[in-house]
Amino acid sequence: MSAAVTEDLLIVGAGGFARETAQAVRDVAAADGARGRAPRWRLAGHLDDDPALHGREVDGVPVRGGCDLVHELPAARVVVCVGSPRDYAVRARLVRRLRLPVDRYATVVHPTAAVSASSVLGAGSVLLAHCVLTAAVRVGSHVAVMPQVVLTHDDTVEDFATLASGVRLGGGVRVGRGAYVGAGALVREYAAIGAWSLTGMGSTVLADVPAGEVWAGSPARPLRPAGATALDELARAAGTPGGSAAGGPTQDAPVPARAAAHGRQDGTGPTGPRPQTRMESPVV
Repeated sequence: MSAAVTEDLLIVGAGGFARETAQAVRDVAAADGARGRAPRWRLAGHLDDDPALHGREVDGVPVRGGCDLVHELPAARVVVCVGSPRDYAVRARLVRRLRLPVDRYATVVHPTAAVSASSVLGAGSVLLAHCVLTAAVRVGSHVAVMPQVVLTHDDTVEDFATLASGVRLGGGVRVGRGAYVGAGALVREYAAIGAWSLTGMGSTVLADVPAGEVWAGSPARPLRPAGATALDELARAAGTPGGSAAGGPTQDAPVPARAAAHGRQDGTGPTGPRPQTRMESPVV
């Protein structure tokens, strides 16, 4: 048996994504045991701001209290697992509210995920079952990667993005900060998905998606601006009133636990010219 230390892990949130992450942690522990190693994580419980859940169990895991309890359990590692298409900016707001140092955050990778040695994962990110990162993929912090997502060579996924189940990215795609890419979406090589945009489920993305917009269809087309919370995050990044150019901690109101596009300006991808698209200069 390995002498590796097993660390306590707190999952912030108790909804669907949090429950899926808890199952992934169990699967990691089972895989560690099968290899004769001490489990990497010990599930210490969920934290959620819904008082109706406190003291109850979710899929056998206790809900220990509200999210701010992370500060009373300083030895536990943390992963924030909240968000939905209705409010996909909540994860960023909650991370700002908690103000934890980066070394408190765990990175959870399901044992069936295939992550190449040349790929990089940021703190607080979660990769669920059967994800594939092929070569030189960069995934930022607090990114949610749902089951059976495929990220191919030179893709970049920035902080707080969400890739729903079955998403496929061609090579050299850049997914901006906080963007939500819906289940089953296909994204053409070297396309840019703008910050805090939302791409509808089943979409085929052949052109750059501008920041702060909702696109859907095959091929994907603009539908409307993103929701208010996503646009607030975009304003924060731009340094407009109410936002922070640095994106650092601010005095945000408490956030319950429920509840500029990034293409290269010179038109090139990591390995050469990028194919022309219908919108080469996204409007923010």
